[in-house]
Amino acid sequence: MYGRKKNGIITLILALSLLCIVGFWMAEHGGKSPVKIKDKGIFVPGISGVGGTQEAPTGHIYEGVHAGDVDISGMTVPEAENAINNYIAKLGETELTFVCAGDKEVKLKLKDLEPQWGNPEAVSALDDLTDRSSDVISRYRMMKDVETGGKDIPIDIKLDKGFLMNWLMMNCSIYDTPTANATLKRIDGHFEIVGGENGEGVNVAEAANLISNTAVEGCKTGNTRLTLPLEEKYPETGDETLLQVKDLLGSFTTSFSSSGANRSKNVSNGCRLIDGTTLYPGEEFSAYNTVKPFTEANGYELAGSYVAGQVVDTVGGGICQVSSTLYNAVLRAELEVTERNNHSLIVTYVDKSADAAISESSHKDFKFVNNTEYPIYIEGYTEGKKITFNIYGVETRPANRKVSYESEVLEEKVLPDMIVGDASLPAGMVSVTGAHKGYRAKLWKIVTVDGKETERTLVNSSNYTPTPRTAIVGIGSADASQTARMQEAIASGNIDICKAVAGQIVAEFQSSQNKPAQVTEVPESANDSIAP
Repeated sequence: MYGRKKNGIITLILALSLLCIVGFWMAEHGGKSPVKIKDKGIFVPGISGVGGTQEAPTGHIYEGVHAGDVDISGMTVPEAENAINNYIAKLGETELTFVCAGDKEVKLKLKDLEPQWGNPEAVSALDDLTDRSSDVISRYRMMKDVETGGKDIPIDIKLDKGFLMNWLMMNCSIYDTPTANATLKRIDGHFEIVGGENGEGVNVAEAANLISNTAVEGCKTGNTRLTLPLEEKYPETGDETLLQVKDLLGSFTTSFSSSGANRSKNVSNGCRLIDGTTLYPGEEFSAYNTVKPFTEANGYELAGSYVAGQVVDTVGGGICQVSSTLYNAVLRAELEVTERNNHSLIVTYVDKSADAAISESSHKDFKFVNNTEYPIYIEGYTEGKKITFNIYGVETRPANRKVSYESEVLEEKVLPDMIVGDASLPAGMVSVTGAHKGYRAKLWKIVTVDGKETERTLVNSSNYTPTPRTAIVGIGSADASQTARMQEAIASGNIDICKAVAGQIVAEFQSSQNKPAQVTEVPESANDSIAP
């Protein structure tokens, strides 16, 4: 009894609900009834699940639904998601123009800034806007709300500020007007401050905020030109820091008294190009970059230098004495050496392992970093065929602490003489080139405090290639006996015997009535005294 009453009540409630829906529909559609009898069931357009057999829900989004600027009406949820992604991709093809320092323009597409869909979870909300969402009554009400006022699902396109800042530094900061640090000039024993200039550049943090907040919307509206915020940039340190530079940190002098005019000019020219350098804390100095190019236009002449283990004339020969002298001054100032190479053959103007070669052909350089907390100044000058480098800065080392350097020869190697017969030269001509001894050596840094050694540190190890004393001996002659005599002398393996026999042949020519042959003994060059 109670069960029958309960079922009757439920049926009554459902009937009343259906009547309410039908009445609402008729009011909206001019009195037409939405109710149809279909296969013994009731079908209400737009509503699923009311009695009997019904039309299956399609899962399509209601008319009037937008995702940002994209009309997604009638689409399935996957279709809508694809349409949104296509829209973002198309928006990414929009060209932007950023105005940097000096009115320089950088053009790019929005996609270059890697825009991201910031709220892809919004797609899940679309399920509630399809004809298979929630219960019958809720679906119907949602459909009517959308028909009446539409529905917009916001699409948030974001730009990553960290990415933007890196992008700006790589692509826009390159147009910044650079600052110019003030430098020092030493005049009559006193320092003067020269120059110094402020610069202008993109304020990277503010520019990243501006682009992040406006670029995407600008692409939608056509406002695609952005003038980036700029800021004044200042030199690393001011005049007050430079004024502290007055202490001599390291000094070294070498002699080029045996050098000819051209080599002497090259040494003086290289010294001139380095003189007056101001190096701020953390900055690296390159000797090669400072003294290049090795051309006559840059003040250089032909002089002897080492190339592939041989002494040959090159423009700029002798420049390595400049870099080696500076190397020794840098060591005494205890600056950080970042690149140093020894010569292929030994030099004599500094101790073994105390040289620093630079070469364009073999890519050798001498580099060091100002590892102090203050600027340093490099003074270079030549006087009386001597070259000197002084390094000035702010002395922070204790007065009772001294630094010196000691060269240690580990091995000395001498090659046997080499004699080469040359039929293109007349018998009696001998050209001798002196030998280079080979060495293995080390350079040690020695620190003393109050005269007592406290540290001994290995600075570098160097290997110098030996070359033999070499004689080129002429054996060409119309007289077969002269050729045979010179060949016999060559077979002895003794250069002095070759010279003696050649002298005899020359004397024989001079005593004869015939015109003497053009034979000459070329004076022997002592390679160990050559200073490329």
